[in-house]
Amino acid sequence: MESLETRHAKVELIRLPQRRRELLRAWDAADEYLLDTLAPPSGPPLIVNDNFGALAVSLAAYHPWSRSDSWLAHRATAINLTRNDWPEEQVRLIDSLKPFQCRPSVVLMRVPRHLDLLAFQLFELRPLVAAGAPLLLGGMVKHLPAAVWSLAESLIGPTHTLLARKKARVIQVSCDPTLRPQAPSSLAGYDLEEEGLHLEAWPNVFSRQRLDIGSRFFIEQLPRDDFDGELVDLGCGNGVVGLVAARRYPKARIHFVDESWMAVRSAESNYRRHFGDRPARFVWGDGLADYAPGSVQRVFCNPPFHQQQVVGDQLARQLFRQAFNALERGGELWVVGNRHLGYHKTLKRLFGNAELIASNRKFVILRCVKVTRA
Repeated sequence: MESLETRHAKVELIRLPQRRRELLRAWDAADEYLLDTLAPPSGPPLIVNDNFGALAVSLAAYHPWSRSDSWLAHRATAINLTRNDWPEEQVRLIDSLKPFQCRPSVVLMRVPRHLDLLAFQLFELRPLVAAGAPLLLGGMVKHLPAAVWSLAESLIGPTHTLLARKKARVIQVSCDPTLRPQAPSSLAGYDLEEEGLHLEAWPNVFSRQRLDIGSRFFIEQLPRDDFDGELVDLGCGNGVVGLVAARRYPKARIHFVDESWMAVRSAESNYRRHFGDRPARFVWGDGLADYAPGSVQRVFCNPPFHQQQVVGDQLARQLFRQAFNALERGGELWVVGNRHLGYHKTLKRLFGNAELIASNRKFVILRCVKVTRA
């Protein structure tokens, strides 16, 4: 845990998932720059895409709203409030699909990784900026393509970019009342014709406009048997793997699990479109952390290797440990991953086995069987 000190407060922060030897901070220079740019607000601010609560906890005295798609971001904010002697309700947490029903004095927004999400959020924020709430966008220079400025100017109005500081930038956005922007597409999708499925997804969902090549390879190799137990699509995204599993195993109960609110809601909508009231479970949370040991028989996982803008395997390793704990003895974890990530080493240490099911130039598919108790 480290301290972030700005003109508003000095706060101690942790990031999630927690690691014993954490090398990354719960904030970056863009958070610092946004906070140092912001004068003491005249009323509650609105914060969008806070990573681990650095912005919300630093501004807790002003009773802000904080909107994020990430369960880990919401949970980290709550933990960090408690660590800094604030009640959890001091920051009003909002899920990423709930309409803005607030009149903030100012809006602070971390630029998200997906430009579709940025466009979706900017269009939603336009009425608030038009009503007089200044908008400050922040991000690290390397993560700010030219499209960020184009979208802000086409959807809201003129931008003024502050000088770079510590490789971070802050962009001030004003409302142009003469603009009449069209709403960007909120849902996008594709047909998986060979499975008879149509899938749609909200803007923050990975590969929402086409089936990614890793998932396609994974689906081709999934077992064809009479499985009839509890099956988890872990890191479900739009739910494509779980939906194919539901087609293949009509007696199984499918669990769709993701830490993205938009992903879980997309998977639920896609499932209901094709399977109606057939029982299934949709979980927004920290993977399988809340699952009882031995409660599932099979887990399919195409693990993420991004957390916000950070690339690494820490989330995958966390999901593998959770899967090991949740599986019953004899249960199986199936994983697809890029060859260079070396998941077989991690899985073999954890499960004691990791069978190579298939591979190509880019991906491997591994199967692990739980042979011991958690």
